[in-house]
Amino acid sequence: MAKIKVTLVKSTIGAKKDQIATVAALGLKKIRDEKVHEDTPQIRGMVFKVKHLVSAQEINE
Repeated sequence: MAKIKVTLVKSTIGAKKDQIATVAALGLKKIRDEKVHEDTPQIRGMVFKVKHLVSAQEINE
């Protein structure tokens, strides 16, 4: 199964509460934190919701 690496590139200060919660649910706490998740529609939706705060990269393993 493909994986997706999500990196927090912008601070959540000033973001809406639901966006901050989404970033936390992705496991990101500080800028430049990286987490690898399974590439599922749920994760893709979370990344899309906070696309202005994170960068995502597909990983083929």
